[in-house]
Amino acid sequence: MIESDTIKLLRECDAGVKMGVSSIDDVLRFIRSDKLKSYLTECKHEHEKLKIEINELLEKYSDEGKDPNPIAKGMSKMKTNVKMGLDDSDETIADLMTDGCNMGVKSLNRYLNEYEAADEVSKDICKRLINLEERLAIDIRQYL
Repeated sequence: MIESDTIKLLRECDAGVKMGVSSIDDVLRFIRSDKLKSYLTECKHEHEKLKIEINELLEKYSDEGKDPNPIAKGMSKMKTNVKMGLDDSDETIADLMTDGCNMGVKSLNRYLNEYEAADEVSKDICKRLINLEERLAIDIRQYL
């Protein structure tokens, strides 16, 4: 049970990291504020560091990880394109990213509770990812 829950939790973290990086990439070119760009670039970098840890652990279990749900990813991209097409301000970017962070935090907490038999290393990675998302949402509030 521990191994099964561990793999499942790591897969969800993998999908979450990929979704976060993709979402940041979708808006980076529009950002006007150097400080906002710095927040998002740093967050992306931290996501990528976690992804390396996740991949190393998944390799131990001979698992390839998980991509984000294609429907969720498509809907996110569509929402970003529509909102940015109407108003490509830093405020819109902060709004989009805050929504994404909140959805990520909610999903990751759900998976943390669902896969409670996962090992502590995997739980720690999930908690660090949650904290990263929460911190970004707080940091960018000033742009809302």
